[in-house]
Amino acid sequence: MSDQLVYGKIRSQTAMELEERYGAHNYHPLPVVLAKGEGVFVWDPEGNRYYDFLSAYSAVNQGHCHPHIVNALINQAKELTLTSRAFFNNRLGEYEKFITEFFNYDMVLPMNTGVEGVETAVKLARKWAYAVKGVEQNNALVIFCEGNFHGRTMLAISASTDPDSYDGFGPFLPGIIKIPYNNPHALKEALLKHGKNVAAFVVEPIQGEAGVYVPDGGYLKQCYDLCKSHNVLFIADEVQTGLARTGKLLACDYEQVRPDVLILGKALSGGVLPVSAVLADKDIMLTIKPGQHGSTFGGFPLACVVAQAALEVIRDEKLAERAYELGIVFRAELEKIDHPMLKLVRGKGLLNAIVVEPKNGIEAWDLCIKLKEKGIICKPTHRYIIRLAPPLVITKEQLLEASQIIKSVFTEIQV
Repeated sequence: MSDQLVYGKIRSQTAMELEERYGAHNYHPLPVVLAKGEGVFVWDPEGNRYYDFLSAYSAVNQGHCHPHIVNALINQAKELTLTSRAFFNNRLGEYEKFITEFFNYDMVLPMNTGVEGVETAVKLARKWAYAVKGVEQNNALVIFCEGNFHGRTMLAISASTDPDSYDGFGPFLPGIIKIPYNNPHALKEALLKHGKNVAAFVVEPIQGEAGVYVPDGGYLKQCYDLCKSHNVLFIADEVQTGLARTGKLLACDYEQVRPDVLILGKALSGGVLPVSAVLADKDIMLTIKPGQHGSTFGGFPLACVVAQAALEVIRDEKLAERAYELGIVFRAELEKIDHPMLKLVRGKGLLNAIVVEPKNGIEAWDLCIKLKEKGIICKPTHRYIIRLAPPLVITKEQLLEASQIIKSVFTEIQV
């Protein structure tokens, strides 16, 4: 691999040392420095090229630096970037009309990050519970699933069952019930016991951070029907699974479930800047009044044009259809790998994972290091799972080439 500086002004080693010296140690990144991105590829400062098989946790579904999205950003940045919501701006209403029609909801509440979307959805559900359902003040409950990952705010970690997320950050928010994922009976029991006070059930259609844990067919529909029978809002966190990643526009589309509240983020901007959105109909959305929720940057002009452009790319380039078809090809290739460390391949569309069994001191992290050395970057989760999620613009030829690289890594590991 090359060691001559090609992109930027500092070498990879210097960049890593600077982060280690001056940045908080709240991440454990793979030892690779990225300096340029285009489509499915990224390059380090020395010009070495890699397939990106993490896609910034599915934030760059449209590929790195998609020209349609970047041009929208540049053109708007020359005119107006931020107004706050103290005033109207000429981009927000246009975007709101576009996204609500795109997903078939009455209204949208724009925010910035995925976890802000989750916070917003839960606030909205509590407000609805008091104003519409008639729950006694301060008694509203929200049900979450074990193994979830909804972000790192106090609400999100209060709902988490992962010690890495919550350990050392208590006390936690009250009003949260946790039940097993992929278990509609557990939801039924919780609703029978607490239903009159339950505002919402919050669920990831596929648990991404848990290792691309795909629930049984029919799970979402059963949960949705249970929510309807107890007058409880069904909230889908599609921050990672939405926007064509799983082979449908939304992962909920596989079961024809229309969430009462839909949370979007990540690829809503194609990775250009933080944009998230919470969508719902008027009977839910209008329970929040002026001054009760907001964000200085939520719905700022730059975000509006970028998000609309990002959605246009998904629609015009048929990325959901591409992800569906290529996902079948990719999983078939991975399942051809015959190796004692590879225990399971799972996923939908181009959100996939391999489950590995550590042997002779080799585990998922070591495999990711070897993949990086051969030109693919990805990241392990929970030490024994590797998530594989390339940008959806990847071609079949590129996907097959990457599959061969993955196979070669396993072939070289003797256990």
